[in-house]
Amino acid sequence: MRGDLAGKRVLVVGLARAGSAAADVLLAQGAEVVAFSLEERPAVGRLRALGVEVHVGGEEETLTQGIDLVVKSPGVRAEAPLLAAARSRGVPVWDELELAARLLRNPIVAVTGTNGKTTTTALLGEMLRAGGLGGEVAGNIGRALSSLVGEIDPQEWVVCEVGVFQVEILEVFHPRVGVLLNLEPDHLDRYGDFERYAAAKLRMFELQTPEDVAVVPRGFGSVPGSARRLEFSADDPLPAEPAIPGAHNRENAAAATLAARAVGVSDEAIAHALRTFRGVEHRIEPVATVAGVRYVNDSKATNVAAALRAVEALRPARLHLVLGGRGKSESYAPLAAALGPGDRAYLIGEAAGEIAAALADAGIEHVEAGDLERAVAEASRAAAPADVVLLSPACASFDQFRDFEARGEAFRALVEALR
Repeated sequence: MRGDLAGKRVLVVGLARAGSAAADVLLAQGAEVVAFSLEERPAVGRLRALGVEVHVGGEEETLTQGIDLVVKSPGVRAEAPLLAAARSRGVPVWDELELAARLLRNPIVAVTGTNGKTTTTALLGEMLRAGGLGGEVAGNIGRALSSLVGEIDPQEWVVCEVGVFQVEILEVFHPRVGVLLNLEPDHLDRYGDFERYAAAKLRMFELQTPEDVAVVPRGFGSVPGSARRLEFSADDPLPAEPAIPGAHNRENAAAATLAARAVGVSDEAIAHALRTFRGVEHRIEPVATVAGVRYVNDSKATNVAAALRAVEALRPARLHLVLGGRGKSESYAPLAAALGPGDRAYLIGEAAGEIAAALADAGIEHVEAGDLERAVAEASRAAAPADVVLLSPACASFDQFRDFEARGEAFRALVEALR
């Protein structure tokens, strides 16, 4: 593949984590790299120092002139003007995931679904490491898949968390083992309806062959591709009970166990991982107990279904729930229905008014706090010992924060200040 990219002029669109990694690996492959970002990113200065021609600001279709290939970051819409201009000139457009798939020789387990991806990916990595099969984790979990090119032994298994934006344009990527955890409404602001969103999610399986494996929920409908199908459910017998709480996490553990067995991990190694894995940051993560009140960071809950899982996992405690951010065109009625008369909500961000209407219809007490600092202050004043203050926003973070990690870190800092 180095021979295919050496000397080619490649445009990288988007310089967040994945785009920056793509630019690095393209340079290492001998490509001439041009990069575009709508805004200044930490990678801009570094890439310019490496000789990359970086453009920041308004999209200019002329950037695609003389380009042999375009590689996009997952956050860049497939129909973005630069990508459309490239296609009109017959220039191929790949996602960063596609670039990585063409360069890596490692066998890959890919995990997708609406919720539970990060937890399951991290747990699978622990299982594979316990079994001596590698288990490097990458993708949406934090490290771009392309950053592994040339960095690990090609015999080692890689576990990749795959988001829906990464699979909109695939040509060769097909995991040896593909895991679908669930399909629930999400990103409806981008896809318009659940059917289009679900179809996009399932594209990860389209190119799988009969030698590959598709791990899906028991009773799930058909998936594209020709992989051998394996099914899981939350009540499957496991080699050990998972240390992380919640029925949803037992379902995640069942999926991970089935995928690990398909790779060749022993039940002994799987049991060790289940007993020792403590979860991931920003997902039902205990932060502190202050004056008898537990504070839990679930900033990664960026949709209603994810927030519902956190509410269920923390019952029967009385909840002080911080909700809001940038909405995804979802109904908040199911979340309001899951709260009881003893619970209270504190609303932040752009979606506060819409969430307030759903809570009012359900008779749930709520405060329109506006921002996270005031929400935590109000919740800490109202909470009693044994109550839980839970940040589980059910919304994206981009109205007030860089990403969900920044939102979770801000919550942690506010809780630490309460001490």
